[in-house]
Amino acid sequence: MKRKIPATMASQHPDHANAPYWHDNPFITVQHEYEETYLAYSDLGIDEYKWDWEGKLVDESVMERMLSNYYQYFKDHPLGKDKFLTFRLPNPKAETEFRLARAFINLLSSAGLAKKVGLHTPPLFEVILPMTETAEEMLAIQEAFKEISDIKHELLRFDGAAIEDLEVIPLFEQVDTIIHSDEILEKYLQLYKKNFKKTPEYLRPYTARSDPALNSGMVPTVLAIKIALSRYKKLSKKLGIKLYPIIGTAMLPFRGGLRPDDVASFVKEYRGMRTALIQSGFRYDFDKETVKKGIQQLNTLLPKGEAQSISPQEEKILIVLIPGFEKAYRTVIEEIAPLINVIAGMLPKRRERVQHIGLFGYSRGVGKVTLPRAIGFTAALYSVGIPPELIGTGRGLKKAKKKEQAVLEKYYLNFKTNILAAGRYLNKENLKKLTKQYPELTFVAEDVTILEKYFGEKFEPQTFEEKEHQILTSRIVEGLEKKENLTDLIVRAAKLRRSLG
Repeated sequence: MKRKIPATMASQHPDHANAPYWHDNPFITVQHEYEETYLAYSDLGIDEYKWDWEGKLVDESVMERMLSNYYQYFKDHPLGKDKFLTFRLPNPKAETEFRLARAFINLLSSAGLAKKVGLHTPPLFEVILPMTETAEEMLAIQEAFKEISDIKHELLRFDGAAIEDLEVIPLFEQVDTIIHSDEILEKYLQLYKKNFKKTPEYLRPYTARSDPALNSGMVPTVLAIKIALSRYKKLSKKLGIKLYPIIGTAMLPFRGGLRPDDVASFVKEYRGMRTALIQSGFRYDFDKETVKKGIQQLNTLLPKGEAQSISPQEEKILIVLIPGFEKAYRTVIEEIAPLINVIAGMLPKRRERVQHIGLFGYSRGVGKVTLPRAIGFTAALYSVGIPPELIGTGRGLKKAKKKEQAVLEKYYLNFKTNILAAGRYLNKENLKKLTKQYPELTFVAEDVTILEKYFGEKFEPQTFEEKEHQILTSRIVEGLEKKENLTDLIVRAAKLRRSLG
């Protein structure tokens, strides 16, 4: 391997409750994101930063801004060699294609700029393709980029050879796609070899953690990722190619459970993952020294991990388990979507997103209903004291046989820890009160009863912060009935749990 594979990748996900330590406002404009990128590298010790072109406004002058302001730093720590800036592309099937073209031009012009000022080139050579579902999509991105980079005109002096091969990181976002992502990768490698007459040195498959949880629930998502990691291990051995998986985790258990003050639990759970996403809540809702220590631990420990191997028999059991949890979860979510959307509409803005759904961006959905993105979804449910980790989990567990439960706990190592952590944010009075308007919440009460019996513990707040959180969620539900503006209460609760959503 000629290149460094980063263990930590900062992202622009707006899940922070507090203002960043380097800023006086929780809202981060696109003009501030280049400074944020530099500080992620130089101050926090993160090696990669994801520059998001998907569904949000983007500063296209990122290279000019960073090189003009921090030239000496990038001379000492070259982009593309020591530190990495990775574009998350808009997927053409979900967003208008002109944003993709702009991202391509940016990649090419960045290579020219770095060469002109005497820095390592190409500084950018890798892109993330969200919502990847087929091998053909990955190859199409590379072919389109090749055609653009080969344009010859005296006014467009692109060096077509500067980025010899644009590397594509496929982002798999649905439970079923994640499970079968090894098949997509294998087919991609066949198509790549046929088209380019060679084989890539490595691939970095990227499994989402939040969006599949939003769509299918937490347990199906974790099990799907465990199956994928085991299959990646087998595929790597079979084809003799290195796979360096990435996982898109956040702080709350529903979105991955990666906290700077408990990195060890995460590393144990997701052994085999080579890169972890470091979202805004991780970086800005804990004190800076704890954050830096957590990043240092991830940088040290992730490269050492090896994925659990799952036997065909146990893999079959996990796949059989998934629909029971998924169906129980979706039954409730589809019916309480109006409640989720009302609360999500009161959340404070943290980044400059493109708001015109259908024209530039897109929303998420479960079944026949439209929902907010994962951060807003998770924040909404925590704000009313109904953690989404619990929804469908009790009934899914009850449906499973004892042997299946044992296999579940064998591979979902932090299952008990995650459920009990979420349970401390449950507001049973709110659940009872909201059931009058949303009868389907009786199923969540059933989930709670089953889980409390299964683990032998009552779900209730334990710390001072958790008790304060419960008081705030009670006030939020009271305010809902009176149609009050609840943004301030929502933020205060988020600060207590150290994440917006």
